[in-house]
Amino acid sequence: MKAVVTDYIEDNLDWEAGELRKAGIGFGAFQLKFKPEAEVASQCAGAEVVVVNMVKMHDAQLALLKDCRLLIRHGIGYDNVDVAACTRHGIQFAYQPDYCKEDVAEHAVALIFACGRKVVWSRATLDQASATGQWDFSKLFPIYRLDGKTLGILGLGRIGSRVFRKLKSFGFRILGSDPYLSDKRKAEMEGIQWVDTDTLFKESDFLTVHTPLNDETKQIVNARTLSLMKPTAYLVNTARGGMVDEVALGQVLRERRIAGAAIDVFTVEPPPPTHPLFGLDNIILTPHIGWASEEAGWEIRKSILDDIVSWSKGGNARCVINKETLRK
Repeated sequence: MKAVVTDYIEDNLDWEAGELRKAGIGFGAFQLKFKPEAEVASQCAGAEVVVVNMVKMHDAQLALLKDCRLLIRHGIGYDNVDVAACTRHGIQFAYQPDYCKEDVAEHAVALIFACGRKVVWSRATLDQASATGQWDFSKLFPIYRLDGKTLGILGLGRIGSRVFRKLKSFGFRILGSDPYLSDKRKAEMEGIQWVDTDTLFKESDFLTVHTPLNDETKQIVNARTLSLMKPTAYLVNTARGGMVDEVALGQVLRERRIAGAAIDVFTVEPPPPTHPLFGLDNIILTPHIGWASEEAGWEIRKSILDDIVSWSKGGNARCVINKETLRK
């Protein structure tokens, strides 16, 4: 059996090559992001298992992967994969939902506190004071105490629920909105006040987004929902760029209709120099780095390897989306 990686973010995949060699599995690793469909198909020829990071696996591309029977997404989100097309082509599709959940939650928490305490923006005040020999905090104020403020969490799955657990002892009033969460799961998160999405936008001092990107959540942060937010509120997005209408957010920030935002993810990545959120002084931007930690990097590599080996032995991948493709 042969496995191929279409694109990857690691320095190298030597460890994978060695482990798969021990298991008698052929292996190839390429950097095919933005390459033509035919080139992707050519490099994947003969591969029963294909691992993808950012290459778009739409119907036309999948149709060219004649030998593929298992497609594995390196990551949590899979908006670059047409799952229905996978099923039509007889391809089992799996992803890694437990990957970097702690890390993204930590990054969201870090951004919430960075906004509230104006950590990043305070450097300009320090530089000015150093140059003049006088403290002047006028451009930083007002700064509000976080204790007693309202934290809104949009989406309380694997990551949103961890943000709640990490912050529930910090004195926030915590609101949650997630129409897909069962009553049992909601009951397990004691301390959250459950509200509808509009109420979440209206009442939150800090609103952090943790939903998957799909047709229902695309641009859930838009001109209308942003208009509901308090002028003192902050928006944090570490989920997917497509959740936010970036033009609308840029306009709201320029007009100071909310206090600020912290964004780790973008609709187009990396964002172009003309991006509407660049050049603003009330936003924190990070380079889609919420996933990153040494621990998370090795966790996903090992879990993907386990999926490949399981498949080679006649089993299934661990987290399969299209269950109808499961081997009996």
